[in-house]
Amino acid sequence: MEKISLLWAILLFGQLFSCKDWGEVPSVKMDQQLAEPELSAAQLKKHLEDQGFQTFYYIDKKSKDTILMQQYFIAFLKSGPNRSQSKAEADSLQALHLAHLGSMYEQGYADISGPFGDNGDIRGITIYNVPTQEMADSLANMDPMVKSGRLAIEIHSWWAAKGYKLR
Repeated sequence: MEKISLLWAILLFGQLFSCKDWGEVPSVKMDQQLAEPELSAAQLKKHLEDQGFQTFYYIDKKSKDTILMQQYFIAFLKSGPNRSQSKAEADSLQALHLAHLGSMYEQGYADISGPFGDNGDIRGITIYNVPTQEMADSLANMDPMVKSGRLAIEIHSWWAAKGYKLR
């Protein structure tokens, strides 16, 4: 179990502190001193909507800033109906699961993943940065842990401000 937790921590650390390669998708990069985006919010909004993403503007009442919100999808990874694998099988599935999550991140489909630490029914989450819930569901169900029945997926739409980071 300690190895699994360490692997999750390494994967999460890498996702939190590495740069996302968007390929042809323009990203908003902030200059640390000037804090000027390469794209305007309107340009980013149009680009996202042209790709099928749902967006809206939110006006912060306190700062009066216009904030671009984007719809993401959170996959809750829950204990599945088949958790009777041997330790060797479970360890193999865990390695394949982490490889799948890493691939989702590297391809730009998932922004962050991580386990919960309470050993409850909800085992972890992945936030998918894709235009539709159907796409998020399809990608989440490609996970070897889900295919084996060790995990089950529950997906919900979730809105977050573009360009904001975890603190």
